[in-house]
Amino acid sequence: MALTYQVNAVGKLDTTSSLYPKQKVSMTSEKVSVLCGEEDEALEYDDDEYDLEAFSDADLSCEDRAPGFSDSMNGVVKPRILLMGLRRSGKSSIQKVVFHKMSPSETLFLESTNKICREDVSSSSFVSFQIWDFPGQIDFFDPTFDYEMIFRGTGALIFVIDSQDDYVEALSRLHLTVTRAYKVNPDISFEVFIHKVDGLSDDHKIEKQRDIHKRTNTDLTDAGLEQIHLSFYLTSIYDHSIFEAFSKVVQKLIPQLPTLENLLNIFISNSGIEKAFLFDVGSKIYIATDSSPVDMQTYELCCDMIDVVIDISCIYGMPNFEAGLPHDKDSMAIIHLNNTTVIYLKEVTKFLAMVCFLRKESFARKGLIDYNFHCFKKAIQEVFDVRVKVQQNRKLLNQRRWSKLTLTSGVCSSTH
Repeated sequence: MALTYQVNAVGKLDTTSSLYPKQKVSMTSEKVSVLCGEEDEALEYDDDEYDLEAFSDADLSCEDRAPGFSDSMNGVVKPRILLMGLRRSGKSSIQKVVFHKMSPSETLFLESTNKICREDVSSSSFVSFQIWDFPGQIDFFDPTFDYEMIFRGTGALIFVIDSQDDYVEALSRLHLTVTRAYKVNPDISFEVFIHKVDGLSDDHKIEKQRDIHKRTNTDLTDAGLEQIHLSFYLTSIYDHSIFEAFSKVVQKLIPQLPTLENLLNIFISNSGIEKAFLFDVGSKIYIATDSSPVDMQTYELCCDMIDVVIDISCIYGMPNFEAGLPHDKDSMAIIHLNNTTVIYLKEVTKFLAMVCFLRKESFARKGLIDYNFHCFKKAIQEVFDVRVKVQQNRKLLNQRRWSKLTLTSGVCSSTH
């Protein structure tokens, strides 16, 4: 049973009503096909010839692995996100807060990671990847350590720097890591989280970021690697900056991102909406937004609304919910702010939700918005279907290659 409710400025809950649509937007399968482009653009991280299980389960496991994450890709190799940095820089805390809903204050009691921790994140068809958390004390460039295998299948490398500590050693390790990784896989997205900035003033934050940015680029230029691009983010687990930074990282791993952005642009332009986000509800990572700039305050309001939806759904939602989700794909919520702004949340799937910002007068045409959302939802499903089809075709092709290789090897053995 879907949960439908409205929360206004004073916390009153009441039912919502629909109006007749005055203007409609149609997103047909032909339009989706054009937006999607070629089907073989789906997933560029295909390392079937490399053994992803080269490490034993004891070396690549995490004792408190999240039970809610499962591999929904049927064996398809997922892009990897590597979390690296010195000891006590906050890598494990970031992972626990973003993907395990751990309170930031509880991370103070986390033990230092002493082994590589690998975890699958499969919250939806678009948010599907692996996170490898590397202990700061491990020298993965040791000759006995196969770092080339690790970097070959990596989509993004996040290097965490403790902004409240002396970061000279961290910058040295960052330079070594980036240069080695780039030589193995030039397609890796390099992300630098300047972490624990919650205790710094705004001026000090900017100064730290500018100094780290300058030193890092200078070292790369001196090494003749000025073509390497690094993205820098000021992050803290005590606010929403870590979620926004992780959103930017995950978006780079989604080949369908331009398609999703185009669909959102079409939706808001025909519905009188000012801003729209497509969120992964579980992690509060937004996997796409329209082309207008993202305001941090707007993003924080979206995260707060998702928390409200989850909390109220746990109380008034479906009693026998599956997979720990107290809501379903038909859930929705409306919040009226005291500045005539309306925040409208509608579930796209049981994992994805759209959060929209619009004026009160535009929300008077709720019927139009709902109809256009229905078209948008249908288009999103078609994008899902295209990706599943591509992955199935790729899996079948790999199986045929493997069968052919096995047959060829058998023939050669018989000849000899």
